[in-house]
Amino acid sequence: MKRFAILGYPLGHTMSPPIHQRLFELSGQQAEYEVLQTPPEQFGGLWPYLRQLDGFNITIPYKQQIIPFCARLDETAQRYGAVNVVDCRDGGTGYNTDCVGFLHSLEGIPLSGEVLIAGAGGVGRMFAIEAARQGAAVTLAVRPSGLEKARHLQAEMAQAVPNAAPVRVTTLESLPEQNGRYRWLINATPVGMYPNVEDLPLDPAVLPRCENLFEAIYNPVQTKLMRLARQAGCHVIGGMAMLVWQAVQAHQNWYGAAYRDEDIAALIREMEAQLEAGK
Repeated sequence: MKRFAILGYPLGHTMSPPIHQRLFELSGQQAEYEVLQTPPEQFGGLWPYLRQLDGFNITIPYKQQIIPFCARLDETAQRYGAVNVVDCRDGGTGYNTDCVGFLHSLEGIPLSGEVLIAGAGGVGRMFAIEAARQGAAVTLAVRPSGLEKARHLQAEMAQAVPNAAPVRVTTLESLPEQNGRYRWLINATPVGMYPNVEDLPLDPAVLPRCENLFEAIYNPVQTKLMRLARQAGCHVIGGMAMLVWQAVQAHQNWYGAAYRDEDIAALIREMEAQLEAGK
């Protein structure tokens, strides 16, 4: 029987085990999926155990720390400087499937035009680089304390995507005073995540100037930002689709699994219902 796992800390909130178990079932694969909630002081000694697995997922805070342990990196992991999937064959190959999950989640709406990204750390870096690669004009909006990180990403993007439109950096607080209109608003912050469900990453006065919202948070299924965006006339996409689709790509990397789109759409609905029922 094949053995897989998720590595991270903390992992009390993770939806990965039920998602991956259903994907194993859909592909007819007999496999175990283990949760490795590993505090930082134990991370360095875990690699010999991980190497015995067939593959594993990695989440916060180890997506960059795992890189030196991998024998090679797929071009996705090299591009985004982060690994969330490892195939343990031949010394370990690191992948970043978050991008595939993100793009699959956009329901065919082009990632182009003006794109406003709230947050410039972690997954926000991937959103920003991919939006620039797709030809979008990216605005990074952050708290004042995040301006240095955003400007560093701005400079990095100029090197990584040299033909892209110039990246703009601003503060979340100043957005209501501006008059820009955006095809996409992407929330790449954890603001609004369970249990702090009443928090908002930005002033809702910005929402009527946005056509589409992509909310990276998947718990709760509908954040306060999503609810207000719908009221403002935005087309809204929640984070569960990205979570499921990046897992689908992991199974394709691990053992060449193939799935029908309708089965994955049903799985997304199933996981959202499971999350709601657990509240």
